[in-house]
Parts: sequence; structure tokens; C-alpha cells
Amino acid sequence: MTEMLLHWVQAIYRICYFLLSTTWILCTLAFEVCAFSNAACNLPSDNVHGYLSHPGDVIIGGTFPIHVDRLHYNLDFTKKPQELPCQMFGIEFYQSMQALIFAIEEINADSELLPNITLGFQIFDSCITLRRAAQGALWILSGGPTITPNYNCHKGAPLAGIIGDCGSTQSILIAQILGLYQYPQISYLSSHPILSDRNLFPSFFRTIPSDDFQMRGLAQLISFFGWSWLGILANDDDYGQYGTQMAKQEIMNVGACVAFAEKIMIGQPNRNAPHIAQVIKDSTAKVVVVITTDPDFMIIIQELLRQNVTGNIWVASEGWSTSVLLSEELFRDMLLGTIGFAIHGRQMPEFTNYLNSLHPSKEPQDLFIRQFWEKAFSCKWLNQSNLLKTVGNTTIHPCTGNEKLETSMTEHRISLNIYTAAYTFARALQSLLDCTPGNGPFYQDSCANITSFHPWHLLHYIQNVKFQARDGSQVFFDAKGNPPVIYDIVNWHLSTKGTLKQILVGHYKFNVPDERNLSIDTTSIIWPNDNKQVPISKCTPSCSSGFRKVTEPGKPSCCYECVRCPQGQISNQTDDVECQPCSWDMWPNLQQDRCLARTTEFLSYEESLGYSLAIIAIFSSLVPMIILGVFICHKNTPVVRANNYSLSCLLLISLFLCFLCSLGFIGYPQPEKCLLRQVAFGTVFALCISCILAKTITVVIAFNATKPGSILRKWTGVKVSYYIIVLSAIIQLCVCMLWLIFSPPFSELDMEDQPGIIIANCNEGSPAAFWCMLGYLGLLATISFIVAFLARRLPDSFNEATFITFSMLAFLSVWVSFIPAYLSARGMYTVAMEVFAILSSTWALVVCIFVPKCFVVLFRPVMNSKEFLRRKDRGQN
Repeated sequence: MTEMLLHWVQAIYRICYFLLSTTWILCTLAFEVCAFSNAACNLPSDNVHGYLSHPGDVIIGGTFPIHVDRLHYNLDFTKKPQELPCQMFGIEFYQSMQALIFAIEEINADSELLPNITLGFQIFDSCITLRRAAQGALWILSGGPTITPNYNCHKGAPLAGIIGDCGSTQSILIAQILGLYQYPQISYLSSHPILSDRNLFPSFFRTIPSDDFQMRGLAQLISFFGWSWLGILANDDDYGQYGTQMAKQEIMNVGACVAFAEKIMIGQPNRNAPHIAQVIKDSTAKVVVVITTDPDFMIIIQELLRQNVTGNIWVASEGWSTSVLLSEELFRDMLLGTIGFAIHGRQMPEFTNYLNSLHPSKEPQDLFIRQFWEKAFSCKWLNQSNLLKTVGNTTIHPCTGNEKLETSMTEHRISLNIYTAAYTFARALQSLLDCTPGNGPFYQDSCANITSFHPWHLLHYIQNVKFQARDGSQVFFDAKGNPPVIYDIVNWHLSTKGTLKQILVGHYKFNVPDERNLSIDTTSIIWPNDNKQVPISKCTPSCSSGFRKVTEPGKPSCCYECVRCPQGQISNQTDDVECQPCSWDMWPNLQQDRCLARTTEFLSYEESLGYSLAIIAIFSSLVPMIILGVFICHKNTPVVRANNYSLSCLLLISLFLCFLCSLGFIGYPQPEKCLLRQVAFGTVFALCISCILAKTITVVIAFNATKPGSILRKWTGVKVSYYIIVLSAIIQLCVCMLWLIFSPPFSELDMEDQPGIIIANCNEGSPAAFWCMLGYLGLLATISFIVAFLARRLPDSFNEATFITFSMLAFLSVWVSFIPAYLSARGMYTVAMEVFAILSSTWALVVCIFVPKCFVVLFRPVMNSKEFLRRKDRGQN
């Protein structure tokens, strides 16, 4: 029994020895592999510096630009390149970095969120450089003080992911590295749209909207204030150049134009500032959109101050719209009135109290807090190296540690994004922790272990995270890893301390209809020189009403000429591109900014010219009737009998009708009036001239028939005269009837001859018929004139042929003069010319033919006797 027990003890001893030996060999082998990987497989690198860390059950990494600039030096590779020396402590980014520490402490203190799980952090100063950003990502992934790409030889708490970086270019690089291992990355300030591409960056998320929306909003902001001529300044990195490309497109979409687009060379110490300042100085654009960060823009502003370039309105991107660095008193005259888009923020009183509680003595492990203290209080911590330098220097104040922080930030923006990112990780971890085996999202409904999960496990929960923040807003990501789109619009005012402060004046949201995307309180906005009026920035002054814009060839569409609207068209708005024609019955006023009812013009009885001619026509028509009465009363007297009493009466009646037919041309041209007035005029005048022609021919026949053996004796009767009258009148009547049948006159409204006036007139239908009718009258008058002229020397006491000659000469003179006057007149003056010609030619006949006879009959009765006539005839013989 004893031997058997001893045998079993020896067997157990050998087994234990074997297990311990095997374990030791495996551990030694693992150590050697790790050492080999560290010593033989790692790339050469400098010691990592500029980081903070705190242990925990799960680690959250973070890259922040604690320093916002670096020294620039030439690389000639004659010696080992220096480590990138960072400078210019960024107090705003340091405070934002503290938001991660604050959030982690708050989560660790929350008994309901991640109970029994402590979060730790690893924070790295990226110094806004690609090299430092890559170093930070690799350092966090390596999990130790040195960087070993593709290895993590310091096994400890699992890494949840990384919060960072601030720059889009840096985030693109980090996202490409983290995407290899499926580690989640949540950026708080990288807005480049390409980061939304899930094929390139499958593990990238952000708590700031994509620049797609910001540039669209900036374009709407520019349109809201009516700016159409502006410049663009942008960094020559991904953020700036992609932003410039989108901004140009969106600006053109709202009808504005880009005067210039300049790159800020971030690789140069002076950022190409002298050239940029000269471009801004020479440009007529007063509004400049700036897509950059505050450290880079500060160098541009300093150069503008040096060259005294002022008077510009700056439209800020979210990269510098709330900059503490640029809010100093030095820049107030240059940046007062700046307006731009800012990251949406809210009040965080607990975080503000946390910032105010920071002190170097409480945070000895914080490498940056002493620099923060120096920056915040403009003092220096004294030590052996700088003690002698500060002696006697009155501009340098030593830091005592008794200074008291009094952060008065009312809106936390970048800090809020970082705070939200930290809680996103916490909520995702909580979902991972709450997973019930058998109902899990992974293979065979399994769950992940929070102490040993893979990074892609957490990616699943992050892309599905959704929770309500303390201010009531919803936190979630869309399919591309983007948050809900909301921006604040801020305006830079002057504070009581003489520095600049950013005042919230509006919002831009993309989850509402387009017409309500932008909401701005214009009453809260101030512009440079405390001006309340919106500044104007246009290539060309606005075209006032009555003008339209005409683009000059080879120039942008915003550079145009103001041209008066064409005749008959108006523009009633400023900067109209096209003029609008008035309706047919309307016409523009003199300013061509509104349409007025057209004036209808015709020879009206209400017009002075119309009623004057009407009165003349009526009173003139009485004259032939008076003469007819005289002839009737003295029809047996020699003078009346010698002038063919019956033809004279018919001629007087026709002259009466000639005067009255002129009334048909006065008044509104009704269709019936248009149809009859020219026909009546032509027929009556044909009758009148036919009578005169008959009288003339009768006189010739009568005197020639007295010769012995004359064959004209049989033509001396009254019938010949009537035959002549009837034949002449019938010919004219036939012409008029053909006119009425085939192309009758009609009333029309002429809107072409005189702009702005509707001329109501009668269209003659057939101009040829009108001129034929008028020409026939001229033919009759010409024949009468010729016959009368040849018979003017016939013996007669009252030689009527002479009077007829003068009357026809006057008649023809009137109508020959009428032709050019009629053709050159317009509107009612055309009608007035014809009425005047009718009246004057009729008066010529009355005066030349009948006035001398009436004078003899009424005032020289001695001459109206047979004895006188015989004595005169004998005297002539």
C-alpha cells in the first residue's frame, strides 16, 4: 500500500514538472517572438512623446491637436531628420480634449452605464500633422510605449476604438489604418465628404456633418444676403480643396459668381499670405468665404493687417467660426461682423465646472496642463532653466498656482462632439454587455465578451447605436456614418472686454423642407463699423426697374451691363434677366417698370382738332345753301341765267354734300362708317366735278355753236350736260361698288405705328381701289381744267371758263399736296389731312366759281342787267 502511494506521488510530480516545463518553454518562446518582432521586425522610429494615458477595463483612444502648429525646416537628408517640433499651444483644443476625460470619468461614475466596467484612455497630441496623426494611431494600436506596426505585444485591456482626428486629411490616413483591423473611429471635426464612402472607410463615423451640407448651407447663406460676387480662400489640403470645389458649385447654383479662389499653402511658414493679401486687395469682391482652420487663417489675417487691407466681410467655415485664437483684440477691426457656420453646440454646465476645477497640482500626470496654465494666465512657470531669463523682465509674469480659472464658455461645440463620441462608445459597449447568448447578432446567435471582443464586434453596435442626449437631441448615424445635420450660424460681435465673441444668430438644418433650411435673426447681426445694413458685394451695381441684365462676353455671369428694356416690355424687379411684354392693350410707362392702359387715338369730336374741323364743315356746308338761296331768288337775272341755272343748283347741292361728307371721317371708326365714308366722298366729289365739267363743256359748245354751219348746234341742249354728269358719276360709282364687293374697307386697331398708342382707324381694304377712286377724281378735274383753260378767252361778260380754270387749278393743287402729306401722317392726323383736303378743295370750288357771281348779284345790281351785258359784249367784239 505504501509503495503504491509512493508510486502515485512520483507520477503526479513528473506530470506537474512536465506541465511547468512546457509552460516555461512556451512563455520563453512567446517572449522571444515578441522580442524578435520588436527588435528585428519593427521599423526604425523615434521615441513616442506627447501623450496621456489612464488604465481601464476597456480603452478609448484619442488624437487631438494640443499644439496647433509646427516648426518648418528644410529636409536635405544630410543627417537624420528631426522629430516634428510642435509649437503654439491650442488652449481651445486642450479644453476639448478634456471633454473626453470628463466623459470617461462621468461614465465610470454612472452605476447604470457599464456597471463594473472601467473605461480608460490613451490620448495623443497630433499637432495637426499627418506624421504625428499616423504615429498616434499606430501607438494606440501597438498598446505600448513604442510603435510596432501590425503588432500588439503588450496585451491588456481591449481597445474600443479611436476618437479623432480634427483634420480631414489626418482622419483619412487614420481611417485607412484602422480600416485594416476594423477598429471603430469616430471623428469630432473631420467633415470631408469622401469619408462617407463606406467602400473606402468602412469603420469611420463622425459627430460632425459632412461638408456636402455645410457648403450647401453656405451657398444659401450667401444667397440670403444677396451677395453675388465673392472670393474663396481654402487650405491646400483635402478639407480645403474639396470644400472649394463644392462651394464653387453650390455658389453657382444660387446664381452667384466666384471672383477668385486662392489656396492657403499650409506647407509654407507664411502660408503664401503676401500673395493672398494682394489678391484680396485688388479684387472688387467684398465677401470672402474662408475654408480653413484658425492657425492657418491667423497668418493670413496678420498679413492683411500689415498691408492694411480692410473692409471685407468674412464668411467662416466651421473650422474657425468659433475660434478663440482669432477672437483676440488684435483682430477685432479685421474680423468684426464675420458670419459663418459653426458646429452645433449647447451649454454643458457640469463640464464648465470641471474645466474651472483643473489645476496642475491635481493633475500631475497631465503633461500639457502647465502649458495650458501659462496660456490661460499669460505667465511662466519658473525653474532653473528660465529663472535667470525672467529676472528683470517685466513682461513675463511667473505662475504661482494661485490663479483661478473662470471659463465662461456658454456654448460648447467641439467639446460636445467629443463628449458625444465618448458616450457613443459607451452605449455601444453597453449594448455589447447586454447581449443575451442565443439572441446575439453574431454567428449562431452568439455574443461577444466585453473583456476580449474583436473590434468588428463593436462596429456592429456603433452603426446601430441610437440614444437621447441630455439636451433631448437624438444621437445616431446614417448608413454612411454621418450624424443628423444641424449647424449654428454665428456672428462676431465686440465684447465688453474689447475682444470678439460669437453670437448665435440662426440655424441650418437639413431634415426640413428646403425653404426652411435656413433660419436667421437678421436683427441680431452686426457688420463692420457696427453697421446694421447688409453690405453689398456685386461685380456690377444692380439693374433698376426698367432695365435688364446682359452678360458681357468673356466675363462671369454676375458681371453684366444694364440695358433698357426693349420697346413694349417692362421689368418691375431689380436685376431682372428678361423683360416682360405688356399685353396688347397695355404699354409701358416712361420708366418701363409697369404697364399702363394704351391710349386709343382717333379723330374724336372731343379732340380740339376734331370738333374744330366738324364746326368748320357744318358752317361751310351752309355757304352753298345760302348761295343756292340767292340763286333761287335771282334766278331770272341775267347773271344767274347766263351761268346755266340748273347746273349751278346741282353743283351747289353737290358742294353742300362735299362739305358734309367730311363729317364721316370724324368720330370713332365704326365698321359701317368705314364702309361708306370713302365711297360717299368719292361719289359726291365725282358728282361735283362732273357738274363743273358739264358746265365747261356746255360753255364751249354754246360759243362754238353760234358760228354759221356749226354741227354743234344739236348738242346745245340741256341733255348733253346731264349725260356728261350721269356718265361721269356712274363710272365712279362702279369703281366704288367693285371696291365694296371685292375688298371693302374695315375698322382696325393699329398698335405698330405709334408706340404706346392704339390707333383706331379704317383700313381701306384695297389701297389700289382707294387710289383708283382718288385718281378718277383727279382725271375729271384735269379734263375740266384743260377744257376750261382752252375756253378761258371766249367772249363772255362773266366768262365762267376762267373761274372754272382757277377752281380746278386750286382743286388739283390741294389734292396733289394731299398725297405726300397723307402718306407721311400717322394716326388721327392721317384722317385730319383728308378732312382738311376735302374742306379746302370744296372751298376752292365755292370761292372761285360762285363768290364772284354772288358779289355781282348782291352788291352790283347794275352789272346784273341785259344792257350791261350787251354793252360789254359789244365792247369785246
